[in-house]
Amino acid sequence: MDAAKDTGSDRRTGGGGLRILLAGGSGVLGRSAAKELTAAGHQVVQLGRGAAHDIRADLLDRDALLRAVDGLRFDVVVHAATALSGKSMTRHRDMDGTNTLRTAGTRHLLEAARTTGAWRCVTESMMFGYGYGDHGEGPVTEAGTPFGPHSDDKHLERHVAAMRVNEELVLGADGVEGVALRFGLFYGAGVTDTLMLPLLRKRTMPVVDDTHRQVSWVEAGDAARAVALAVTSGRPGQAYNIADDRPLGFATHIRAVADAYGVARPLTVPAWVLRATPLMRAIMGTRLKLDSAKAAAELGWRPSYRDSAQGVRAIAAGPVAGAGPLLPA
Repeated sequence: MDAAKDTGSDRRTGGGGLRILLAGGSGVLGRSAAKELTAAGHQVVQLGRGAAHDIRADLLDRDALLRAVDGLRFDVVVHAATALSGKSMTRHRDMDGTNTLRTAGTRHLLEAARTTGAWRCVTESMMFGYGYGDHGEGPVTEAGTPFGPHSDDKHLERHVAAMRVNEELVLGADGVEGVALRFGLFYGAGVTDTLMLPLLRKRTMPVVDDTHRQVSWVEAGDAARAVALAVTSGRPGQAYNIADDRPLGFATHIRAVADAYGVARPLTVPAWVLRATPLMRAIMGTRLKLDSAKAAAELGWRPSYRDSAQGVRAIAAGPVAGAGPLLPA
């Protein structure tokens, strides 16, 4: 692996291709981002704990991480590391690992970025950093809606606080240009195989009425395109909403997945049934529409599909099967 840094000005604009350290390349976003970045002419070096990574290190082990990157040079660091792979997001403790990666892991990765000479860090953020619950009918914008508001619910506060800290660390990093991408819920190829379709087939994915609860979604490949664009076009210190144009209720999306793949629709249950799965209850009880106009204007990013129902139908009809939601982190 050749990670020597070329400091030519064309590299800073991406003209000569950048050397990128990607943390979390084995996740849903990371796998697609690696492909998009490589296709854009960048050299991607993957960082993670598994044997398939180019650099093996744990983001939570600061000393081991710094030893692993010692002597290497990169232009940009991308933080797409989560602890969500293959995990059902139903209980608050399911977020514990990802919360730690968003706090301690981000601190350590930024230190590694400085050590390797990286001048930019792009981090994966998410819409729930605006808070769970009802945000009303209007769109949520980066400038008009506070990010990381404190929650009275101590469990939800842990998750929102981790997203808040992640962005504060990256966007305010000393000596590193920070960019944050606030994604809607993921759907797309490669997700359903391990999460959505098995639950639908077993009839173990109940939903609640979503008549007044719509949330934003984004296809995983579209999310990866946003990462590649942010690497070269994102403004330092800025956050961008990344989502389809039209939000859909959680139940409406899941029914669209079931219809697209020819499996039984999920059972609709009263909200109290979800008390045993409080995190999923909070997600299904949220109304939040991301406005991605800033990403369109500054990154040149647009979603491939109007909404996730159109997206899952197109993906199901294509050569690669897989469509369903996974929380981005």
